[in-house]
Amino acid sequence: MIGYLKGKVIYKEDNVLLLENNGIGFEVCCSAGAAVKLQGAAEGEVYVYTAVREDGIFLYGFASPEEKSMFLKLVSVSGVGPKMGIAVLSGMNLSALALAIATSDVKTLSKIKGLGKKTAERIILELREKITADARAEEEVALPAAAEPDVDEDAVIALMGLGFNRNESVAGIRAAYDAGAVDIKDVLSYALRTMR
Repeated sequence: MIGYLKGKVIYKEDNVLLLENNGIGFEVCCSAGAAVKLQGAAEGEVYVYTAVREDGIFLYGFASPEEKSMFLKLVSVSGVGPKMGIAVLSGMNLSALALAIATSDVKTLSKIKGLGKKTAERIILELREKITADARAEEEVALPAAAEPDVDEDAVIALMGLGFNRNESVAGIRAAYDAGAVDIKDVLSYALRTMR
């Protein structure tokens, strides 16, 4: 399975990239983030998801491991295939998408072209649960300490589900409160902007 490609950019048209590596040209369907990152570049790199189907092998490229991780979570949702996953990632930036899922913002997700309300609701339902379970499992392994009384535990779980450890999540949330955030949406938005 191909997980990463680096090489010469032969051409890029819309969201399709031809990347040459050791004399082999790999055609990769990229997220908007990867396409922007490679705009006008002579060389580039993408993190890759390889999809094998009856009608061929398809490569999907991402700007970062975090973007690829979110894609993998999206395609784990019933009714969301790789093309829809790319469309969702291309419809909004990673921080906004994570925030929409964490705050159950169906309206914002439904604005993505081709994503209906029912699919948006399913994404939120299935991913929010998965993020919570992943974060709780990480918390049990990493932290014997008690929860901090001055932070929102739902915000901590949402950030941990996106790959941050508990200490980073708590620090980001406290910084958001110090900056004037008052509700979970403000807290997560501020934390996601400043923690990268």
